[in-house]
Amino acid sequence: MNNNPNPAALLPLYFFAGCAVFFATAVAQNATAVSVNVGVVLDMESWVGKMSLSCIDMSLSEFYSLNPHYKTRIVLHHKDSRRDVVGAAAAAVDLIKNNKVHAILGPTTSMQTNFVIQLGQKAQVPILTFTASSPALASLRSPYFFRLTQNDSAQVAAISHLVKSYNWRQVVPIYEDDEFGDGMLPYLIDALQGVNARVPYRSVIDPTATDDQIREELYKLMTMQTRVFVVHMVPSLAIRLLMKANEIGMMTEGYVWILTAATTNVLDSMDSSVLNSMEGALGLKTYIPKSKELDSFKTRWKRKFLIKNPILNEPQLDVFGLWAHDAARALAIAVEKTGETEFTYKNNPTDESKNNLTDLQTLGVSENGEKIREALWEMNFRGLTGDYRIVKGELESANFEIVNVNGNGGKRVGFWNFEKGLTKNLSQSGTKPVIWPGDTAATPKGWEWPVAGKRLRIGVPVKEGYSEFVRVTGNGAGAEGYCTDVFNAAIATLPYAVPFDYVPFAFPNGSGAGSYDDLIIQVSKGLLDGAVGDITIVANRSNYVDFTLPFTESGVSMVVPTQGNSKNRAWLFLKPLTLDLWITSFCFFVFMGFVVWILEHRINEEFRGPPSHQIGTSLWFSFCTMVFAQRESLVSNLARFVVVIWFFVVFILTQSYTASLTSLLTVQQLQPTITDVNQLLKNQPWVGYQDGSFVLGLLASVGIKNLRPYDTPEQLDELFKLGSSNGGIDAAFDEIPYVKLFLSKFPDYIMADPNYKTDGFGFAFPMGSPLVADVSRAVLNVTESEMMKQIQKKWFDDQCNSLSSGTKVTSSRLNLSSFWGLFLIAGSAAIIALLVYFFIFLYKEQHTLRRTAHDGSNSSFREKIRAFLKTYDKRDLTSHTFRKTNLPQGDKMIRVIHGGSVEASPSSNYPPSPSNYSVHDTSFEFFSESGNSSPMNHQALQMVVSTTMHPTLGNGEEITEIHVNNFGG
Repeated sequence: MNNNPNPAALLPLYFFAGCAVFFATAVAQNATAVSVNVGVVLDMESWVGKMSLSCIDMSLSEFYSLNPHYKTRIVLHHKDSRRDVVGAAAAAVDLIKNNKVHAILGPTTSMQTNFVIQLGQKAQVPILTFTASSPALASLRSPYFFRLTQNDSAQVAAISHLVKSYNWRQVVPIYEDDEFGDGMLPYLIDALQGVNARVPYRSVIDPTATDDQIREELYKLMTMQTRVFVVHMVPSLAIRLLMKANEIGMMTEGYVWILTAATTNVLDSMDSSVLNSMEGALGLKTYIPKSKELDSFKTRWKRKFLIKNPILNEPQLDVFGLWAHDAARALAIAVEKTGETEFTYKNNPTDESKNNLTDLQTLGVSENGEKIREALWEMNFRGLTGDYRIVKGELESANFEIVNVNGNGGKRVGFWNFEKGLTKNLSQSGTKPVIWPGDTAATPKGWEWPVAGKRLRIGVPVKEGYSEFVRVTGNGAGAEGYCTDVFNAAIATLPYAVPFDYVPFAFPNGSGAGSYDDLIIQVSKGLLDGAVGDITIVANRSNYVDFTLPFTESGVSMVVPTQGNSKNRAWLFLKPLTLDLWITSFCFFVFMGFVVWILEHRINEEFRGPPSHQIGTSLWFSFCTMVFAQRESLVSNLARFVVVIWFFVVFILTQSYTASLTSLLTVQQLQPTITDVNQLLKNQPWVGYQDGSFVLGLLASVGIKNLRPYDTPEQLDELFKLGSSNGGIDAAFDEIPYVKLFLSKFPDYIMADPNYKTDGFGFAFPMGSPLVADVSRAVLNVTESEMMKQIQKKWFDDQCNSLSSGTKVTSSRLNLSSFWGLFLIAGSAAIIALLVYFFIFLYKEQHTLRRTAHDGSNSSFREKIRAFLKTYDKRDLTSHTFRKTNLPQGDKMIRVIHGGSVEASPSSNYPPSPSNYSVHDTSFEFFSESGNSSPMNHQALQMVVSTTMHPTLGNGEEITEIHVNNFGG
């Protein structure tokens, strides 16, 4: 029998022995560790309070089990704030006074935290809140306050960009009336204004509001146009609000509900019935990256939490519990970093023996709170929520998920990142399309016309003249006209009903209440919902209201009387061209004649002769090109090249002159008395403008001083007939639609330059009004349809075309700016031809010019120029135009080429005999007029020279022409 024990049977004994040793060691270490009192102030009856407390307990328990060597141990002291500000303050006082805590975790709400921060400041006890997110708490500037949750102001940028991404122009915030709700509102409004979104109304809900009060406020919102709501309140109040909204039909198609993180972060812990009531809403949820540690902790927390709360079914851990866990861990690390071995309080120096002192006056001061604060001030570790960084007392903001609420909680539809903004590719899990309230995928446009809303009050101007555009009807109960008909047609094409009434902008006696600018101000102040009429879109008005697209032609033009053309008709032919064009054309005609003469003089007999003949021929040739009647033929290819280009310039110039002169002759009855504004500025006659129009400011800015108003077309006609000298006007400025209507009634006037740019007539609405975009599209549909023609025909009859087209006289004179390119081409071609010509000339005559320079080496520069000109003036005998054929019997002229020279022997006889001459250079050739050549020897040449040479020929003189009479070969 074997008495030795079995090793396998001893394994349980070894395990329990090891555990006993471990626990004994841990107990010994715990017994020697320094206890640090820490308070916890939470609403213990709320879900967040229960969840947070359990997470704090687990965080410290697991943290110290992983770090048994730590010399400090946090001892928690729980206090219930009972969901009350006073209760939270009393709990904090009790913890500081009686439990001598050196830090406090909590309280839950921003209202409770506000007063507790002051207590922590007084007792030098750090206050660590992981749920109070109001930006207003930072204004207390307490170094002992640590916000270990995301600041509400961090989410306003995400909300504003979400609004911008869907092009919503108006947003109504719904928030609770306390420090939590008010704290974020200024930041939200600023962010919305940054993306051009307006806040037309702020819906404030009292935290203690009854269901009836909430319902009443929601009914008020239903009567407004805006359908985009941002809900910022504690989850319990938000749930009540959204459930009531669902009951009265505000969670249907067309509505947009955006929930802040305060509500969205606890979606997972809400009942399905609550989630169904807010289905389709969008919300911002703090993004927590997934990790194995997080999944493991959720499993352990759920198991332990159900042990203590067995009545709960499937509890869900949210971000507030995770923040509580990491806040407790941060505090445990900070306490250990202080290195303190004793944590004590010092009493308030105030004498506590006095019975009349309050608890606040007898609070002690933590001697270790300052070091704990310093350790927490810059904390950094990896927690369950990811990278946990405390920067100057604030938890560094994390990213947000954009979730779409449904019956199962919220599905992710996007992300918000402080660096990248809105994105849908932040994680590999992807995103899903948004399902909006009413179970639709169609994006709401953000506003609807309320069924039970008030009727729009549309202001219309009241004036005397131009009633075809707009006029008040009956007893001021309505309006009619071209502008109102266009507006009615546009409203009729909208996909929804917009009830409205026309309201005359007039005093009780029926007279106009002010200018068009005054009417615009009424709209901007909200006293009118819009303005319809002949209201011109100009820049300064757009600073107060938003305009739709224009529905008439734009611009301000001048209208003047016409005059007959009998005056100065004799010189009408000069008017087509301006003076600078006349001068330039004349100079170019002379220049082209000079260029042609240079290119043709040496080779063309028609451009030779006496100087007066040559000048006349050149000018004659040049000016004859105007009618293409030149008779001189051109020999040089360079000259032909220049003249062809010049022909093109002359053709364009003459055709333009003919067209302009024809226009002046055929529309002589439309000649204006004043052609441009410069005449007005120079002479300063009286100028008319329509009373109440913005044109007055325009004319004053231009510099026109003498101005007279008018109201009706008939009054304008009378002022023109009187003239400036008799109390009338010589010109008037008005908007083009008015001018064309006036001209259709009074054809003795004409529209002339200048034309100042404006944007035509448009309909005005308050800035940010969602009607602007829809009405603008409707105006486009109306103006592009046959309906517009019918409206024009109704109000302007046969004159309706005058609103879309009109006769306008502008300056018909041709100026140099229209032709400088042609002159540049012609001038460049002429200069290039001259350069090529003189290059060839210098190359061909280089021997002659070199000999001339050698012979006159001591001559002046003027003599050299004279020699050059003399050489240029001679015929180019190498040209084919001077080459002739054989020397038939009876030829009158023979020319010698290649140069040559003759020397005369000294002789006393005069004239010298032929024997006294000798000929040099055997390269002479003689040409007849027929063009054939024949070489000649010295003897023949000597004979020719001796019989023909002029007796005055001197030694070394060049032979250029030899005249032979009846030379027979």
